[in-house]
Amino acid sequence: MKIAGHAAIITGGASGLGAATAEMIVREGGKVAVFDMNAELGEAKARELGGLFYRVDVSDEAQVTQAIADAQAKHGVARICVNCAGIATPGKVLSREGEPLPLADFARVININLIGTFNVLSKFAAALHTAEPVNADGARGVIINTASVAAYEAQIGQPAYGASKGGVMALTLPVAREFARYGIRVMTIAPGIFWTPMMKGLPEEAQASLATQIPFPSRLGTAAEYAQLAQAIINHDYLNGETIRMDGAIRMGPK
Repeated sequence: MKIAGHAAIITGGASGLGAATAEMIVREGGKVAVFDMNAELGEAKARELGGLFYRVDVSDEAQVTQAIADAQAKHGVARICVNCAGIATPGKVLSREGEPLPLADFARVININLIGTFNVLSKFAAALHTAEPVNADGARGVIINTASVAAYEAQIGQPAYGASKGGVMALTLPVAREFARYGIRVMTIAPGIFWTPMMKGLPEEAQASLATQIPFPSRLGTAAEYAQLAQAIINHDYLNGETIRMDGAIRMGPK
């Protein structure tokens, strides 16, 4: 499916992977609606791209439903959805003092990363599934979710994050099979260690140490490379129901 002329919804689109993807969509001739909780960054990115911004909590049904409807009224039905919104709050199951991780902390990560992804993709598909197909195969659109290598090898201190991203990966195939009847493809990208706003808080020594763990190329991935893969998935109509690792061949150790 070509991007030009089509509308897209990008969650987490104010910065990092989502912002780079939004930039790619506009560069390829598409229209973009940015969903994010950071109004300052989100509004600035939307102005830069000539797009729309909605302050959206992806785990809130009413907010997502309203934002999708409003974006559709302005841009037409969205054919592309890229779910980049997520958090990576660390926390061991038991603290050094033997106290269990507060259930609310675990639930917050699941709610945003996994339930939020499902919330957006389901509302997106509901708005799209009766639209006219865009090609002879009957394609209507594509959904790209974001997992992580933590879905495969979550480290100590990542039980919530690993569970949430494992859930996103497990969601991919059954939803792709269900949405096949509507001509809506579902794919997931599982990035490795990427240079995102979440990484900026780490000391330079820690960032360098992480880079040396990556076989090749021995550096952090870039948001532009995520967007490049997202573009390839959108354009490649035979990619469906799969999670693609993009990680420089890293396999994460226990810590």
